[in-house]
Amino acid sequence: MENSRETPEELSAMSSQACVSSCLFSRSSSQTSLIKHLNPPLRRFPLVRFTGFPSSGGVDPPLSKCPRAGIRAALDEKDQIATTPLLVQEEQPDREIAESIKVLKDAAKTRKVPAEELLSVLSVIEKSKLDPSGFLSTLGGSESPGRTWMLIFTAEKKLKKGRYFPLTAVQRFDAAGKRIENGVYLGGLGCLTFEGRFSWKNRILAFIFELIRIKIGPFNPLEIGLGQQGDREPSTKDPFFIWYYVDEEIAVARGRSGGTAFWCRCRRVTSF
Repeated sequence: MENSRETPEELSAMSSQACVSSCLFSRSSSQTSLIKHLNPPLRRFPLVRFTGFPSSGGVDPPLSKCPRAGIRAALDEKDQIATTPLLVQEEQPDREIAESIKVLKDAAKTRKVPAEELLSVLSVIEKSKLDPSGFLSTLGGSESPGRTWMLIFTAEKKLKKGRYFPLTAVQRFDAAGKRIENGVYLGGLGCLTFEGRFSWKNRILAFIFELIRIKIGPFNPLEIGLGQQGDREPSTKDPFFIWYYVDEEIAVARGRSGGTAFWCRCRRVTSF
C-alpha cells in the first residue's frame, strides 16, 4: 500500500481550517459566557411570571391584580370631588344673597323679622363684595333733588346686636348735585335735618355737613351754618358710608364707626 503524503499546500489548508475552528469555538464560548453573564436565568426574577390569568372556570382575577385600573378610578373620583363642588359654590352665593335681600325687603315692609335673622343676612350682604358700579346712580338718581331713603334697621359694630330704628329717619342723596340731607321727622312736632356735600369713590360715600335746619311746629325752619363751606372734597377723614348693596328698593351700608344699617326707598318728606 502506498503511503499517503499531504502536500505542503494541503497541510497549509488543514492548518488554516483548524485555526478557524479553534477561533470560532473560542468566540462561541466567549459569547455564551457573556450571554450567561448578562442574562441570568429567569428563576432570578420570579415576579415576571404570569400568575393573574383567569382560571379555567371563567372566574376573573381579583381587582387588586390590576393596579393601573385602580389608580385611574381613584383619579377620576378625585377629579369629580374637585370639580363638582365648584358648580355648587358658584350657585350658592347668588342664591344666598337673593334670599338675604328678600329677608331685608320683608323686614322693611313688616318690621317683624327677628333682629338675629337680620344680623345674619346683613353679614351675608357685607361679605358678598358685590360690584358697586351702579350703586350711586341708583342711590341718588340722575337729577336733583335726588332720591330719599328711610332708615329701617341699625346694627352695632361687628353686627353684635341691632334693632329697628324707632323714629322716622330719612336720608336724601342727590347724585347730580353731590348733596346729602339727613333728617329725623317727628310729625307735627317738627324735624331736624343736616345738609351738606358728598364725594363718591368706588363704594365709599364721604360727606361733610354744612348746615342744620330746625323746624318746630308750624314755624319756619331755623338754619344754622356749621362753618364747613368751601371747595374741599370730603374724604375718609370725614364721616362716610361704605355701601354693600343698593337696588331700587333697599340699600345696605356701614358707617365710619363700624355700625351697619339698611334703608328702604321712600317718598321725599317735604313737610308735616
